[in-house]
Amino acid sequence: MRRIVLASASPRRKELLKQIIGDNFEVYVSSYDEAPQVGMDATELVVHHSLSKARDVAGQFGSGIIISADTVVLCEGEVLGKPHSSEIAKEMLSAISGKVVQAITGVTVLDIDSGKKVSISEITDVKMKKMYPDEIESYVSSGEPLDKAGAFAIQGKGAILVECIRGDFFNVVGLPLFKLGLVLESMGIHIFAIE
Repeated sequence: MRRIVLASASPRRKELLKQIIGDNFEVYVSSYDEAPQVGMDATELVVHHSLSKARDVAGQFGSGIIISADTVVLCEGEVLGKPHSSEIAKEMLSAISGKVVQAITGVTVLDIDSGKKVSISEITDVKMKKMYPDEIESYVSSGEPLDKAGAFAIQGKGAILVECIRGDFFNVVGLPLFKLGLVLESMGIHIFAIE
């Protein structure tokens, strides 16, 4: 089987990829800086970041398939990345309280050998419950919101803050498995043939 490299530091993405291809991949963290890009909308931004991460990691390998992703949450036109402090996490949670937000992920699959690359995006609507200040304080104190796009983890305690979603659940976690599977199949990686 061909070498597959996940270009991500995210333990959630690692678990999701493992769900469909087992332990048949390596993890190599990109050194690419996910700085905001002027003039890009949220979808363009996550695709740009995923492609840049893939290219960065591809330079470290002579052959193989690189998979990279980037996720943001969009709230009323504002891109919410990962909060790196409790105060920012509280601000984000207050902003998304009671609203429908979009989890947007860009994914790039790059075949180093052929030079072929495919970048896709996925959008999932997420209806957040109305959160009260003490609830936000308590959730942030748990530490879970830090380093999560939009300051919540749907696969963790943050699940009780989500009323419902419309779209791909795995996309909200950070890796849209359905679309990723289609891209891998198109590149000759047959999911059901992997042991």
